[in-house]
Amino acid sequence: MQAMTLSKGERTRQSILQSAYMLFLEKGYAATSMREIAERTGLALGGIYNHFENKDAIFSELIIDRHPFHQILPLLQAAPGDTVDQFVRNAAGSMVAELGRRPDFIKFLFVELVEFNGRDLPKLFALVYPQIQPLIQRFQTGRNDLRPIPPIIFFRAFLGLFFSFYVTEFLLAGTPAVSMQENALDHFVEIFLHGIMVDKEPV
Repeated sequence: MQAMTLSKGERTRQSILQSAYMLFLEKGYAATSMREIAERTGLALGGIYNHFENKDAIFSELIIDRHPFHQILPLLQAAPGDTVDQFVRNAAGSMVAELGRRPDFIKFLFVELVEFNGRDLPKLFALVYPQIQPLIQRFQTGRNDLRPIPPIIFFRAFLGLFFSFYVTEFLLAGTPAVSMQENALDHFVEIFLHGIMVDKEPV
């Protein structure tokens, strides 16, 4: 089956998005001008306005189109594991590995968080939430050994903990405190599954 052929206008639009994406990563949103996006795309400045009203419209479309969720959620859904323990370990490993292969994800997300205070994330979450539901149900079906935590809180905790693992590894790479740690991801999995307190025998 042949892939759908894009029209000339759509190819131009995608080129604009790609040029803007790279410039936002290199310079940030505020420091990037529409003129620079047009020049990198090979367009006259006026030509870019045939496709986007302004720079803000470009960024909003990029957040929806290229957010890490689009790559990470299918990996989480495909993670093997018959038990919660196995699934969490495999899913966390897949998520961290994908983030490691795509450092642009983190940079672009930081642009959204720092320069826009996460403005577009609620809209994005509304789009991806239907994909999250089957993932949450995988934990709940037929189980009686999980605490009664609301499913969306469970998912947020998972994303937050393992995203923080990757970010701290990314920011502190090469420092002795991080580079000397062994099995650090396994420790994060243990914290997610069992917390940090040692179980005490009843007195």
